[in-house]
Amino acid sequence: MRCPFCKTDETKVVDSRLVAEGDQVRRRRECMSCHERFTSYETAELLMPSIIKHDGSREPFNEQKLRSGMMRALEKRPVSSDQIELAINQIKHFLQSTGERELKSFEVGKCVMEQLRELDKVAYVRYASVYLSFQDIDEFQKALDQLRHTED
Repeated sequence: MRCPFCKTDETKVVDSRLVAEGDQVRRRRECMSCHERFTSYETAELLMPSIIKHDGSREPFNEQKLRSGMMRALEKRPVSSDQIELAINQIKHFLQSTGERELKSFEVGKCVMEQLRELDKVAYVRYASVYLSFQDIDEFQKALDQLRHTED
């Protein structure tokens, strides 16, 4: 790895530790030229599938789009940022674990709704109302009835 101080390519690993629940390796490195020390992090690169939109177009997975949609649904709800990040990571893990190169946006939306149902029922209904394009109050009522039924 290149030294960030003198740009020499020769560095050695002084110490390695697992971090982020074993999903990352933290390495302390020392430059063989200038003897400065620095930290690097190593993670497995798992590719996210492309998303097939309703109109048939394809776009790369966009974590920021996922996060903003969830944040809109969770606005002013008693859910911590740690819980939100955990849910986003679980969604990403699910998408990666499918092993598919492409997934329909509907599958991503279902996964988001499952996570929101666990986090906050109001956020779930907010998201579902937009995602499932509720047209009238009866569709809201049906979603609420299903939510009540799953809690029993």
